Amino acid sequence: MSMLRRPGATLPPGSGALARNHHETGSRQFDKEVVTTRPSRGLEQFFAYIRGQKGLSVLDLAGASQDNINFITNLGHRLYSEDFVRSLDDNFGGKDPAELTNSARIESFLGHNLNFDTEQFDAVLVWDVLQFLPSVLLAATLERLGRIVRPKSYLLAYFHADEKSQQVPCYSFRIKDQQNILLAQRGFRKPAQLFNNRSLEKLFQGFDSVKFFLTREQLREVIVRR
Repeated sequence: MSMLRRPGATLPPGSGALARNHHETGSRQFDKEVVTTRPSRGLEQFFAYIRGQKGLSVLDLAGASQDNINFITNLGHRLYSEDFVRSLDDNFGGKDPAELTNSARIESFLGHNLNFDTEQFDAVLVWDVLQFLPSVLLAATLERLGRIVRPKSYLLAYFHADEKSQQVPCYSFRIKDQQNILLAQRGFRKPAQLFNNRSLEKLFQGFDSVKFFLTREQLREVIVRR
């Protein structure tokens, strides 16, 4: 089961939180990870939408990170964390997620990982999670996300833009500031499916609006409004 970090929680020693005093640009080494700093239009837009507000509830699906906890709580918001991709591996034992079609298993998985009240959240940092979910689980996850966020809330998601890739980098996303993100690669994964702009619009057709940005890492940053 993945771990839920309550608002304002801190990480225990040795948990892998980033050290401070990182550089403005380029890459650095941390616990044998190469962490790259780069600007993010999607992140900038995400924070622009919630600017000036206090006391919002934000969900982070990349797992608990001290950087993200500090940044979000210092803005006056509450942060909840779920490591969605790790939980996917823990629950399905490294099997090809495309084989996952059992509705009972899907409901159990979502019951452990998105077990929140209806309209509990004002914003969700989805990151690159959705591209690794097979179609049945993906549809169920989006339905659950649509249920637990409030109207006019925002989601930030990332998708690899190379539609021919058999393996894509899987990242840990850590917030540096409102315009820059820290990317720590967690290896490579086979995406369950690849998306272009048209298929992303179809994917989020149940939401109010979708906006795209393309990065130099061939990542599509997608801002979705409920």
